[in-house]
Parts: sequence; C-alpha cells; structure tokens
Amino acid sequence: MTSTRISQFPTFVTLVLVITAGVVQAQTFSVLYNFGSNSGDPYSPSYSGIVAQGRDGNLYSTAPKGGTCCGAVFQITSEGKLKVTHNFTGNNNDGAFPQGGLTLGTDGNFYGTTYEGGTVTAGAVFKITPSGTYTTLYSFTGGSDGAAPYAPPVEGNDGNFYGTTTQEGTCGACGTIYKITPSGNFTLLHQFDNTHGYAPYAPLVLGSDGNFYGTTAYGTSANAGVVFRITPSGNFTLLFSFDPTHGQNPYDGLVQGADGNFYGTTLSGGSSGGGVVFKITPAGRLTVLHNMNGTTDGRGPYGGLVLASDGNFYGANAYGGTVNSNCADGCGTVFKITPKGAYSVLYKFDYTTGATPEVTPFQHTSGVLYGGSQIGGTGNVSPCTTGQCGVFYSWKNTTLPAFVSLLPYSGKVGKVIEFLGQGFVSGKTTVSFNGTAAKPTVVSSTYLTAAVPNGAATGSVTVTTSGVTLTSNRIFRVTPQIRSFKPTSGAVGTVVTITGVSLIQTKKVTFGGVSATSFTVTSDTQVNATVPTGAKTGKIVITTPGGTATSSGIFTVTQ
Repeated sequence: MTSTRISQFPTFVTLVLVITAGVVQAQTFSVLYNFGSNSGDPYSPSYSGIVAQGRDGNLYSTAPKGGTCCGAVFQITSEGKLKVTHNFTGNNNDGAFPQGGLTLGTDGNFYGTTYEGGTVTAGAVFKITPSGTYTTLYSFTGGSDGAAPYAPPVEGNDGNFYGTTTQEGTCGACGTIYKITPSGNFTLLHQFDNTHGYAPYAPLVLGSDGNFYGTTAYGTSANAGVVFRITPSGNFTLLFSFDPTHGQNPYDGLVQGADGNFYGTTLSGGSSGGGVVFKITPAGRLTVLHNMNGTTDGRGPYGGLVLASDGNFYGANAYGGTVNSNCADGCGTVFKITPKGAYSVLYKFDYTTGATPEVTPFQHTSGVLYGGSQIGGTGNVSPCTTGQCGVFYSWKNTTLPAFVSLLPYSGKVGKVIEFLGQGFVSGKTTVSFNGTAAKPTVVSSTYLTAAVPNGAATGSVTVTTSGVTLTSNRIFRVTPQIRSFKPTSGAVGTVVTITGVSLIQTKKVTFGGVSATSFTVTSDTQVNATVPTGAKTGKIVITTPGGTATSSGIFTVTQ
C-alpha cells in the first residue's frame, strides 16, 4: 500500500557566507525532512543509502527502518515533501531492511536490494517503478550466490545490472559479485575470499572503459580492504590492498573523476586514524589526498564522494565536528575536497540538524547537494524516539551550477540517450553533442531524449532551453565503429583504407595488436593507415577518446 507523508517546511536553516577573492558565495544548509515526523515514516538512512534522481525531478532512496515493518522506499521532493512508495514486509515475495538506496535504470525504474527477506531471508534484488509497483527480481539462497546485499546494483553498458553481496560465497562472510538482467536472470561473476578482499558494502561504479570498479571493507594481510576491477564477463583484478598508512576499511565505493582516476574514502586509518580521502589510477596506483584529523575535520566517512558540477568532490564524515551532550564523538561534518587535495569543512551537524551522516551526498541537476543522517533531528513518532530518526538535508552553494545528467554516458551514433535536468520546453530546447546538433524529444520539463547524431564526437553535451545553457556533468563518449577495410591483405607498408563511423578522433590504429606508426584521419568515416613493421595477421582496432572499434574481419599480413 502506498502512503503519503508530508513534511513541515525546513525546520532548521543555517546560512553561512564565505568570502574568497572578493566573491561572496551563499552557502545554505537546510533540513528538508525530519524522519519520524509522521506515523509510518521510514527512518535512520545508513550506508550506502544511495539517492537517485527520477525522470520527474524528484529524489528516491530507501531507509532500513520504519515503514509498516522492515524499512521502505521513499520519494522526496526538493521542497521536502516525503511519500512512501513501498513498505517492506519481509515475507517470501518481498524483502526486508533495504540498506543500499536506489539506482535509476535506463527504463525509468529504480533498482535496489534488501539485506534480508526473500524466499530464504538471505536478501533480494528488486525493481520498483516511480509510482511504487514493486517486483522481486531475485532472492539470494545464502550459498554460492551470496547473501545480505548492502548496495544497489548499477547498470552496465550492456543494459544488465551488476552488484555485490556482503556474505556467503566461498566463506561465511566473504560476499560475491553478480550480474542480473532487468527481467531477473541471475549470473554469479565472482566469489570473494580473504586474500582478495571480502565484505563489499559499496556499490560498483561503471568506469569509462566499460569495466566495474569497487571496494571491499576487509581482507588481505592487514584486513583493511581492497580496491578491485571486474569486467562484465567476470575477470577480476585486485588493484590495491589498504593498510593503516593509506587508509583502512572503505565502506563505500568509488567515483571516477574528470581525469579518469577514481576517488574514494576509507572509514579509518591514515595519520590520525580517522580515515582518508584517496585517489587511485585505473592501474592501481593510490595516493592519499587528505587524512581526517578526527576532530575539526570530522572522522569516519562511511559514505563516499560525489563529483559535483564545480569539478570538486563532496562527502560526509559520520563523526567529529561539533561535540555536545548528544554527540560525544562529534555529530559529523559535510566537506569539500579538490582533485588536488585541498580540504574544507562546509557544515558541522549539531544533532538537532542531524548526526552520523552515513549517506553519500548526491547532486541534483539543479546543482543542490542532498544527503541523509542516520540519527538526530526532531522526529519522534514511535517506534523511533527524538533524536534517533535522522534527517534528509540539502546544501546549496551559488558556485554549484545546474547541469544535465545523461543515461548512459556512452553510445554509438543513433543510440537514444536520456537527459535529466530542468526547464525543458518542447520546441524551445536544443541539444548538442560536442558541437554537433541533435534533435531532442521533450517528454517533460525534467526529462528528454535525443539520439547521438552523425558526426558527434566525444566531449561535453549541452542543452539550451529558455536562454539557459546546461552542460553535462560528465563527458559523453561516442563509441567508434569499423564497417569495412580494404585491401584485406598486404605487406608491411601497404596503405589500408578503413571506413566506419565516429572515426574523426582516432588516436591509435593497430594491426594484430601492433600499432601503426603512420595513419591519416581523412573524415569522420575514413582513416588511412599504413601496415607497420612487425604487424601480425589479425583484427584491426581503432582507438578514440570514446573507446575502441574492432574489425569483424581479419587483415592478413603477407611477406
């Protein structure tokens, strides 16, 4: 049954003015909703608690407690109006205690997991529409497939979803990685063990290379957790093992920066033991950007980072900051960190405005940051009591511009891409893929679609509507294609004409894995490459900033 909970307007607002280089930046923290304000409220959002923006512009997530029994899925507007869209019951056709939050699929539905429930109470993967139609896609058995998933699955380039469980697999508390189709067909990809990390509480992140990257909270000799990469087919690579110096126990996942590197946090470790913010390359080279000092900085970031539209990262510490009678270890902080490691505290929770924020902050396309705290606030409707229900908050800054979000961020010419934003008007909205115009279909003021146009190149996507230009928060990668090549055989020195689509940004051509030292891009549909010394019979591969294209046929190298 769907129930509606309407909040009071923001109860507590803190306004801070920061003057930097003569520019006044208005920063506003607001409590949008106090969980536990109404009967049947969900409450105590905890890690990972991922927040997702729907096509309607509203925000969606989960909380593991409250509802009618065992947690709930909720929708909340930017004004703070909260509505429960699904109450978990814990029975065989449902789940219980949804820890992870939600991710938005390209079908417009949300995907998530429950820590318990399902047919054998080992947890489940579910799909839910914005209006609340709920479907259990898979119930874990507690065996080799895993159990107790914390994080929601994420969608891959193939349209399938990829996720993790925290328990079972090869040992009782190791966990697994799985693939599941939107209709519920399940495939086990990987089982963790003590030597390669275990207990992945965090969601995976889809890298620009099409692979998935993630963390485990524990495992390896220091039992401090790892960073890993896994391909859609299940090829697993351990990238880095944490230690007390470089941070310990990452409870949340990674975010890929504009530089192609990944950024994240650890719950503990570092020079003061309060956790760190780190950067790691796709090859596994890790750099500590900041050590939490445990007091004024905050400490214990359960949540991860969000890459915001100003190019900086934002996160939350569960502890540290303001210490009072309700928060002996500090109520927690919201912070900003630049890609180079310049760190600043933006807000200190004080218990009344929330405490122990474990949810990774999320940026709405309006530019506003949102998040949740596990406790604090003023809600007190049973079964939670005053100060134990948590809050849903927002943080605004005039330097955080509005933007458009895309689903997905890569694709071939002709692929229909979804746009989330605001202010879209049919007949008055234009779309450009790195300077190449596309024809948009405006579905609503917050959602439109457009096919990747011929001639599009990898780069930023812009939407101009009502005189305002919105830029994508991430680069869109146009996938190259090879259609044919001729001749199909030849000796070293032979010039081969390669035809295809989206070849204008070609930066590398290989023959059987050997790079051509000479090639000319004549147009978006043609590249002329000279067969290099040492070339081997095999596929021709073209690499662009948008990815790689591999020929279907074999080029034969003759003597």
